[in-house]
Amino acid sequence: MTKRKSKSSSSQSRTLLMVVGLLILFIVAGVWFGWDQAFGLVGGMLGLTEAPQPAQGDSQPAAVSEDIAGGGDYYQVYFTNPVIPFDDVTTGGIDDRLVELINSADTSIVAAMFELDLQNVADALIAAHERGVDVRVVYDDEHTEDDPQMEEIIDAGIPATPDERSAFMHNKFFVIDGETVWTGSMNITVNGVYHNNNNVIVIQSPALAANYTAEFEEMFNGEFGPSSPSNTPNPVINLGGIQIENYFGPEDVIIPRLVEVVGGAQSSIKFMTFSFTHDDLGAAMRERAAAGVTVTGVFETRGADTEYSECGALLDAGQDVRLDGNPYTFHHKVIIVDDSIVVIGSFNFSENAASSNDENLLIVHDPAVTSLYVQEFDRRFAEANVPAGGGCKTD
Repeated sequence: MTKRKSKSSSSQSRTLLMVVGLLILFIVAGVWFGWDQAFGLVGGMLGLTEAPQPAQGDSQPAAVSEDIAGGGDYYQVYFTNPVIPFDDVTTGGIDDRLVELINSADTSIVAAMFELDLQNVADALIAAHERGVDVRVVYDDEHTEDDPQMEEIIDAGIPATPDERSAFMHNKFFVIDGETVWTGSMNITVNGVYHNNNNVIVIQSPALAANYTAEFEEMFNGEFGPSSPSNTPNPVINLGGIQIENYFGPEDVIIPRLVEVVGGAQSSIKFMTFSFTHDDLGAAMRERAAAGVTVTGVFETRGADTEYSECGALLDAGQDVRLDGNPYTFHHKVIIVDDSIVVIGSFNFSENAASSNDENLLIVHDPAVTSLYVQEFDRRFAEANVPAGGGCKTD
């Protein structure tokens, strides 16, 4: 359970070839452009996990700031705030809040991570383990294979279970001391925090923590994907009159519930999406638009102009959908209904998320929480690009 899957000899050969190639590139770039630019070029290549490195302009370095959107009695919401050009700034972001949360743990931490390359988070988990906190991890073996941090966690003696399926263990959640849940769209990576648009919500609720702990225990015991039982102890939680619905895919039937939520919209539907390819959900939005509901959204540009994306169908139906303005990755998975209900989590609006990947999703019926996501939507919609040429593309 705690042993990391060994790389194949072919993988080792590819790694050796990549190292040799990068070394040659570094030397050539150093001689031709200078060593500072060589370091930047190769370092940027090594940092890529989700999107191509954007071209850098002549602007002076700009700090990447953390946008603490707001909080209330039971929650805190965070949004990443990539500043372009990025200029290799990799400190001062939301990961500091996660490290603080890990450092506050007294008894237990369970973590489900699709990706991990943030050294400060790995170090905090190891330090918690060494001070006697019960730390356990599940992870997607394919998407942590190329970085050393997961190996360091395992070598430190932290029990860890990999998902070795071809489908993804796509969660990004932490449960601290059985009381606090950290979840959202943000992978635990440099790109996730400093380059990509993401959101995180931290909720204080033992009932919600029990849900995420139960899901973690299933995966920790090797139950991934459709074979995992649907046994969430508290699927609907009431926090001082606020209702939160909690789902875990693919064992819970999520898309039909999202269709119901969208179908109940009376005035507006707003969404921000990395991947939106599920026809039933797209059809539900178009039906509400035909009934007079205003539908607006922002798509990650890559993939938006494919035959599978719902972007084209919504655009053809006359809806104001746009393409994100981030040269890295627009990674949100958010739906906002009537500015009073918000859908958030790791769940992309796709068939893979619905039927194959391990995912988590919250439907929060709280206008105060939702207003923070509306503010993020307004920021990202304003910087997004209007599709050009009659399709879901920028030119």
